Formats: sequence, structure tokens, C-alpha cells
Amino acid sequence: MNMTMKRQSATIILALGAGCILGGFPPDAQPGGGSVSYSLEHGGITRTYRIYLPVSYDKTKQYPLVLALHGGGGTGKRMEDLTRNGFNALAERERFVVAYPDGVDRHWNDGRGLDRWRAQQEDIDDVGFLSHLIDTLVGELRLDPKRVYVTGASNGALMAHRLACERPEMLAAIAPVIGAMPANIAPRCAPSRPVPVLMINGTEDTLVPWEGGEIRLGRTKLGEKLSVPDTVRLWVKLNGCPSKPTVTYEPDKDPQDGTRVRKENYGPCRNDSEIILYAVEGGGHTWPGGLQYFPERIVGKTSRDIDASEVIWRFFQQHRLK
Repeated sequence: MNMTMKRQSATIILALGAGCILGGFPPDAQPGGGSVSYSLEHGGITRTYRIYLPVSYDKTKQYPLVLALHGGGGTGKRMEDLTRNGFNALAERERFVVAYPDGVDRHWNDGRGLDRWRAQQEDIDDVGFLSHLIDTLVGELRLDPKRVYVTGASNGALMAHRLACERPEMLAAIAPVIGAMPANIAPRCAPSRPVPVLMINGTEDTLVPWEGGEIRLGRTKLGEKLSVPDTVRLWVKLNGCPSKPTVTYEPDKDPQDGTRVRKENYGPCRNDSEIILYAVEGGGHTWPGGLQYFPERIVGKTSRDIDASEVIWRFFQQHRLK
């Protein structure tokens, strides 16, 4: 049976059966027992999310926190599926906690200003919700506030860019995948500190095009974003990085997948930050190493040369708030 968590005052609580309430995380949220669904109230809306606690979890130690944001039309559970539970496996091995939040009606208000989905129609406060969630989890689980990281796919990637622009003091680093900076957010992106950014983008992404402009689903226009190169240039400028990167290629582990992965490293930057782009040459709107969730003719090729979850965690390990 699925249990629903409610936030009352400063404590996450569980409602069991006919009104029985326990403080803290419930017996079904045992470390290593799989992800468990919870909810909290924010802005008059009950927001939901999933948590994965590794077997090693010990409330006397400060673990890092990774937030993984799903794409448009998705859910936290689908984000687990897309990554093939990659972050959960890494959490076990590397000792961190993963949260998979849900957008309102399966979408995030990433700042595109659309009138198509409730999250953007009603200008849902997703920046506030994710900030609230971070504060709640850091407090309740006694996590390390200097090691909070955000990744995301597609709509979740655009949301990660927005969160870094507006709440840089909360994030040690971000890693958006198959998404770039929303055009409406870019002019007012002025973080108070350099934010380390790792981006992974397919050069043949037809939904969130490498060259920027309109995001499209068939003939439906879904708002504008910067190109991948312009997004990189923006973060390079904001972080005070060298304009010319060090360029290398990752090993071609699967010559049959039709992709090669080019790594562009812009650094060192101010405050020990860096900007890294993994350009998946031939890659589509997919999570490298992840699930081919739609046929290749619809979303493009999935690279098997890198595991995006592994690459992201290695990057996160290098950064913490000072």
C-alpha cells in the first residue's frame, strides 16, 4: 500500500490507517528498501516526491543530497526508470540520498511562460517548492547543506538551470541533461556566486534542439530556449571561466550506438567552479546509458559510451559550497 506523507509545522509525518500519526520517516522507508513516496504542502498545494535512502544511511552522519527532476509529462518514478535506477545504485555505493520530486500535473515551471500546462499557466512556485524540499530534507534527514546537487532531464533540465540562477546559495552544482537555458530566464540570470555546471546534450536532439529556438513536439511549439553553445557561453561568462575549452573525446565503448561523446572543459573558473559540456555527437533526446524510452525514430539515439548518472555523480563529488 502506498503511504502519503504530510508536512505539519517543521516535521514530516506519516498518516497511518485511521489517523494514527508517527513523527519522522516510517518503517516502510527503511534504508535500501527502495524509494518511498511522500508529500509536503507548499503554496497551498500538496506536492509529492520520492526518497531513496541507501543501506548505509546513518542520521549521525551528513550525507549529500541529489535532486533528480523528471522531464515534461513524467514523474519522479519515471525519472528512476529513465536512469535505470542509476542514482539509486550510486547512492548505495557512494553514500548519498536521492530525491525525485514531482512537477504539478507532470510539468515544471521552468520560466518559459507557456499557457499549455498548469505549472506554467498558474506560474506555480517551483523554485520555492524545490527550495522548501531541500530545506526539509536537509533538516529532517540531517544531510549536508554544503553538498546539495540538482540534475534533471529535458523540462527538468531547464528547471535546474532556473534554480541555479535564482537559488545559487543552496546548490553546490547542477547537471542538466538534454535541456538548455530557458530564453525568458537568461536575461535575468545573475547568480550571487559561481555555480559549477555540467551539461549533457545530444547534437541530434529534435525536441530540444542543439541550435536553440523553439522547443517542439511535432508541430506544437513549446517555448524558446538558448542554444547549447549559447547556454555554455552564458555560464562561462557568469562563472568567469576561460572562453576556450580543453576538448577531449570519451572512449567509443559501443561502436554500434552511432554516437561519440566530446567533452569540453571550461576551467578553472572563479571560486573553483567549472563548466563542462558533454556533447553527444549523433545523440538524441535521451539519457546516455539510460532507458530508450521511445523508439529511435521519435527521440533519437541513446549513447552507450557513457553512463550519464555516473558522469554526473563524479562531477558532483568535486564540488561543495564554501
